Amino acid sequence: MSCLFPLAVRGSKGLYMVNGPPSFTESAAFQRDSGKNCKVVAFSKDGSLFAWCNGEKVNVVNVTRAELLHSFDLPKTVCLEFSPKNNVLATWQAYATAKDGTAGVPNLQLHDLRTGKCLKSFIQKKMQNWCPCWADDESICARNVNNEVQFFENNNFNTIANKLHLQKVSDFVLSPGAQPTKVAVYVPGSKGAPSFVRLYQYPNFGGPQSALANKSFFKADKVTMLWNKKATAVLVVASTEVDKSGASYYGEQTLHYVAASGESAVVQLPKNGPIYDVAWSPNSVEFCAVYGFMPAKATVFNLKCDPVFDFGTGPRNAAYYSPHGHILVLAGFGNLRGQMEVWDVKNYKLISKPVASDSTYFAWCPDGEHIVTATCAPRLRVGNGYKIWHYTGSVLHSYEVPSDEEMWQVFWQPFLDGVFPERAVKYQAVPSELPSAEPRPAQAYRPPALRNKPVTSSKLHEDEPPQNMKPQLGGSDKPPSKTALKNQRKHEAKKAAKQEAKADANQGPAQVKTAQNALQNAVPAMTTGDPEVDKKIKNLKKKLKAIEQLKEQAAAGKQLEKNQVEKIQKEAALLKELEDLELGV
Repeated sequence: MSCLFPLAVRGSKGLYMVNGPPSFTESAAFQRDSGKNCKVVAFSKDGSLFAWCNGEKVNVVNVTRAELLHSFDLPKTVCLEFSPKNNVLATWQAYATAKDGTAGVPNLQLHDLRTGKCLKSFIQKKMQNWCPCWADDESICARNVNNEVQFFENNNFNTIANKLHLQKVSDFVLSPGAQPTKVAVYVPGSKGAPSFVRLYQYPNFGGPQSALANKSFFKADKVTMLWNKKATAVLVVASTEVDKSGASYYGEQTLHYVAASGESAVVQLPKNGPIYDVAWSPNSVEFCAVYGFMPAKATVFNLKCDPVFDFGTGPRNAAYYSPHGHILVLAGFGNLRGQMEVWDVKNYKLISKPVASDSTYFAWCPDGEHIVTATCAPRLRVGNGYKIWHYTGSVLHSYEVPSDEEMWQVFWQPFLDGVFPERAVKYQAVPSELPSAEPRPAQAYRPPALRNKPVTSSKLHEDEPPQNMKPQLGGSDKPPSKTALKNQRKHEAKKAAKQEAKADANQGPAQVKTAQNALQNAVPAMTTGDPEVDKKIKNLKKKLKAIEQLKEQAAAGKQLEKNQVEKIQKEAALLKELEDLELGV
């Protein structure tokens, strides 16, 4: 295996590149920039070009030839992006008005990478959606300007070739892949009118009738639109800032499926709660959603929005398909412990369960074999560093930044699809010189009185196991519902067995019920005939029952209050009083 895929690392000590597996040494092909003010870096889509701003200039190098191509005098640049075919470099600086209050100078520049000249400058006030969007062949480039999407053709930015005008259009996404290009646009609702997402085929923008598909919904303050790789469908995650039912702090999310053929559907998620992540499989015929109150569920759906495989519940909030789509990583980062589940999604088998604690970043290597996880500032300012893993769970390389430094960013050099062939899935951990990264499981706190006693399991919730949702051959018409019923019956049987076992434990052979217990459980077949005496007997039995419960709690190690101890001490007197009343019958 050769070092074909370096990592770029940016931090307080500058910018450098590290060779990928198996050497992990600093790359000699890229000369380290030791400037402490490196704000932004970007690779081209094919990984051949690399650009960065060091606070003085924007530099562009050819990574393969280790050659400086251009240097632009743009010291305040904070955003960079290459066009898909490497013809244009887009740069953005923060917009500022002139001192006299007049309009500032254009802050979005488009540079021709063959000549180094500026093709066009625009005023782009907001950083959000700052970059123009290109079709993969660069035949079309689009920008959202004042309620309309403007289209330019063949990188001629002096002439607007087409416009898609929609009142209050707030976002758009171009489809990936070959022509014809499709456009997904989002218009937020207002004055009782619903929000909607529409799909168009460029350049057919003649009103709602010319749209390929239309999906409207009321619950949406913002949306995320995700095209699949083949540009046949879009997933729309619609979010509200506030959940009016009060069930969630995160607002409310719904997941919608919109096909270019005109079909649309709401994806039915079996568990309530936030939608943490949605990811298309590179095969374009399946997608994975991570959703629901913790522990979250993860489910793979097909293009009919039917569940294909349910991964059960677990501590997770993200899903990452490998570049070839044959492996899926479900992970719990951020406020979770960093547990990863690596799945073979062709056979739905669990490969490994590594843990990357305190990770703020995850990315697949373009080879589909390796993974990088990192802890970066400013999200976490301590313990910065990165690890390179094999998907089977082995840590192949680990780097920790010295305590007086910070690491801001780390990412793989990209490669075009097809450069690395898909390899057979391995289940055995690959050998590594580093020790296993398995952390010691954290022990639950136990009060001193319980520390020498057997551990009893007390979960706040029952974990749901993974289950295949595909219809089985020769099965009934609706196998998923049958499976659900079967699981429900299993769950109920398990619950009943637990309760039975608990009851048996309370009635252990060594703990013979005392006389007062027999009296408590006896059917009140006899009465004294005096209502006052009957009432006294009833109250005494109630008090004795409460004392019995306190004694059980004390035996289980619970610290009793002073008044509870005094109650237990009165047991003998209460028993004597009850006996006298009973004998007087």
